Amino acid sequence: MSQITLYLDDATQALVDQAAQAHGVSKSRWVADIIRKHAAHEWPHDCLQLAGRFPDFPLSEREDKKKAQPADVPRLGF
Repeated sequence: MSQITLYLDDATQALVDQAAQAHGVSKSRWVADIIRKHAAHEWPHDCLQLAGRFPDFPLSEREDKKKAQPADVPRLGF
């Protein structure tokens, strides 16, 4: 297992201490969990379950929704 050194200001260190204690884990475990959560390259399972659940979502691929969209406005050139 590798080790890293983090330089934290006092206020941030206090936040880490409080959060780790509140979750009942070590500071090292808490930081590692946060890194895994925010550095993941995949969508959370709960989010994936929502795919296609909103038939009236504006980006829906349904043909009737495509026809109901207003015409695009002219773009300004540069």
